[in-house]
Amino acid sequence: MSLRALQLRLGLGACVVALFLIFVAIPTWVSSPSNVSNIVLSPTFWPYTLAGLTGLAGLGLVLSSRVISLDKSFHSDEEIDGSPWMRLAALAVVMGATMFLLPRLGMVWTSIPVFAVVALMLKTQHRIIALVCAVLIPFILYAFFAHVAGVAIPQGEFVRLP
Repeated sequence: MSLRALQLRLGLGACVVALFLIFVAIPTWVSSPSNVSNIVLSPTFWPYTLAGLTGLAGLGLVLSSRVISLDKSFHSDEEIDGSPWMRLAALAVVMGATMFLLPRLGMVWTSIPVFAVVALMLKTQHRIIALVCAVLIPFILYAFFAHVAGVAIPQGEFVRLP
């Protein structure tokens, strides 16, 4: 499958998923009380935000697949290399390890190595930035949700954050 066809299919799939989430899944299965004072703390705010971002990413993929077909310097018939089944199996192992480590280490300490391993496994060109983000993002999110939003973040059995 060419890169153009892959981007087009992924983009259309992301748009369909986003529309399903926005019009069917979130209104049907996510309940929200009417007396939520802060919209950011509403149970439907973040699902709608993620669904909208999924739709935008899908539209971006569809548009970029059109640009690839117009760009003569890009070889649109070039196949995507790599072993997708090996990467899928490795990602399944990482997910299993995540589920094993979450109750023991907590969400923050588990997400740091998971983020780093997935970034390195996907062979990012920005390894140092990925490793810095793997450490900073979980702590920043913990600080926001635990201290600003007042939402309890699951802590582990061994290490507790303030």
